[in-house]
Amino acid sequence: MAERDPRNRTGRRPLLRGLAAAVFAAGMLVASAGQGHGTGAATPAPGAQFTPLTAAVLTKPTPFVATDGKTHLSYELLTTSSLPSSTRLRLDRVDVRDARTHRVVGSLRGQALAEAANPVGDPLPGADAYTPPPPAPTPTVIEGSQQWIIWLDLVLDRGRPVPKVLEHRLSGAVLAPSGSSPFEETVQPTRTSGVPPLNLNAPVRPGTWYSSESCCGNTHHRRGLAPINGRFYVPQRFAIDWYRVGEQGQTWEGDPARLTSYLSYRQPVVASTGGTVVEVQDGIPDNTPPVTPPVPPIEETVGNHVTVEVAPGRYLLYAHLKPGSLRVREGDRVATGQVLGRIGNSGNSTTPHLHFQVMTTPEFFPTDSPPFTFRKFRVVGQVEPRLWDDNLGLQPTGVLPITPSPYEGWHRARYPLDREILEF
Repeated sequence: MAERDPRNRTGRRPLLRGLAAAVFAAGMLVASAGQGHGTGAATPAPGAQFTPLTAAVLTKPTPFVATDGKTHLSYELLTTSSLPSSTRLRLDRVDVRDARTHRVVGSLRGQALAEAANPVGDPLPGADAYTPPPPAPTPTVIEGSQQWIIWLDLVLDRGRPVPKVLEHRLSGAVLAPSGSSPFEETVQPTRTSGVPPLNLNAPVRPGTWYSSESCCGNTHHRRGLAPINGRFYVPQRFAIDWYRVGEQGQTWEGDPARLTSYLSYRQPVVASTGGTVVEVQDGIPDNTPPVTPPVPPIEETVGNHVTVEVAPGRYLLYAHLKPGSLRVREGDRVATGQVLGRIGNSGNSTTPHLHFQVMTTPEFFPTDSPPFTFRKFRVVGQVEPRLWDDNLGLQPTGVLPITPSPYEGWHRARYPLDREILEF
């Protein structure tokens, strides 16, 4: 679609007059947003305007290819209303564009925008419930001085080049007591990463596994915003919870209140690639399923675990392991396929599973969560309904409602999407 250049002075005079009136009436001076948190953002285009929203990103967007064969960019836009608390703002549209060509590569509006945005600090709708949350209210209205996060998941068709720099165009209206004033602003130029994701072997032994809570929908991994040491992080953005699946599609058999009923329990955890062990934690007892345990101390969140440094600034986390099963110590060199421990139910875990992810620091808190891919796996089905890992033991049976997947077959150097059933 044809779009007017926001730097065109003639085109923006009515906008500036309206915004200036709203801003100066509140006795405020609002500046354009600068760089975000560690984004390596490009220099903003020349020209100044009053912006009712400022913006920052929480990570450097890294492209990866998923099992749908498309390239994904998943990251967050943290926006803050610069208006007084008495003045609301209606956000109508968010366009992500190639900063060089201004071509739109992704857009959110209406219900899609409402479901991809929420105030910072509000609980994630549906994150702790089996039933889907009610539709988010539209239009998206941001209270003055309030901070919202917009969860962006861009999907580019096969073969489409990834922009080197992204820019974000926000449009809507300032809802001042004296009347509404439309606004458009282009903010937060953000460089995408040219470093490819780590391509890994499976962290578990060959078999059928359920890929739970992976990117890119409404999951507590993807949308887990964590305030740590005075900054926001999304430390589990691309984490995956792995559950062993039996021949009949079952994840547990018998009494779901017994750890040994779960097929994942005591399954070997193996090194996805070689590296050096930099952190080991053991001695935390397994939780009794299927009741959600109390939130543990921050240092016990991931339970018994092994962290392996595999490249500069890249660490693999193998978490929620069985106490006493860990076979490595800090400083050990491990080889691909080497057994590190066994799946347990320690830390912030309700039913036995392996929490696996890439981190940018040796510690889980604080860290960033970059994407990764697996060298080879076969998709054999998918689970349509939203089954949170905390609820597996509360289902009438342990059998997953597996249906055919449009992406069935072998995949190489791909990231498994949420709720896929696959074979390593």
